[in-house]
Amino acid sequence: MEAHLKGLSMRHPDMPQAIRGTFQALSHPRIVEHLTKLGVTTLELLPLQAFVTDRFLIERGVTNYWGYNTLAFFAPHPAYMGRGETEDFRAAIRALHAAGIEVVMDVVYNHTCEGNELGPTLCYRGLDNASYYRLVPEDERHYINDTGCGNTLDLSHPRVLQMVLDSLRHWAGAFNIDGFRFDLATILGRESYGYDQNSGFLDALMQDPILRTRKLIAEPWDPGPGGYQVGNFPPGFHEWNDRFRDTTRRFWREDERQQGDMATRLSGSGDIFDHRGRRARTSVNFVTAHDGFTLMDT
Repeated sequence: MEAHLKGLSMRHPDMPQAIRGTFQALSHPRIVEHLTKLGVTTLELLPLQAFVTDRFLIERGVTNYWGYNTLAFFAPHPAYMGRGETEDFRAAIRALHAAGIEVVMDVVYNHTCEGNELGPTLCYRGLDNASYYRLVPEDERHYINDTGCGNTLDLSHPRVLQMVLDSLRHWAGAFNIDGFRFDLATILGRESYGYDQNSGFLDALMQDPILRTRKLIAEPWDPGPGGYQVGNFPPGFHEWNDRFRDTTRRFWREDERQQGDMATRLSGSGDIFDHRGRRARTSVNFVTAHDGFTLMDT
């Protein structure tokens, strides 16, 4: 189940006002009970790492709610911490684990909150712009924007790769996170020539003695050239299956000739994933998520 930490508790009638939208609320018995009654065994939480609100949103008087605009890859988002204690997050993980619920973090290592060349200098631009970001070769004032967010982190650089791996180990070790859902994961496998399922980052991730034991889930696309890579991540990865989503929607609307495709999706989407020793559990089947149609629109 995908959920937003703040949204999960903000309107819960039995939740104390002081802890709504925080890690403390996540560990509250009524929230855990609610998830258990739903039959949830894995909870995937939208970004929890510290993020900022874009300038254009501030100018419009609104905020970045989802959090896909990371500032600090090693720190929890301050607004979720309530009392300012990281122990609240650890306590929430323990409470969910005690109820038999795994916790997966949605992580955004494809870009940062610094935007394009006109954006603010908040973190890596001020440290080593040319190393942390992919720059346009003919004009290095500008950023390659395969993310659609103004900049693209360069995971082919050894120090950037090290930073991301260290960050993942931090969350896995210090907070006992069970897995990670990688936003726009194709970016993470991009080398100078394009996406490579044997890229330095993906290869290092699968060899890491800690991280390879966690659930690794790819959103297998990005807006860049050749960005749609469903079925092309290495063994050990699970992948969001948008074909399941789209087929389910067409089948539910009673579009013509959908029975065969629906049967393929329910059988594990072998037409997409049945290679390199991958199995049906590779596919992460979903009907709706934070992107795209809501369940009502579906």
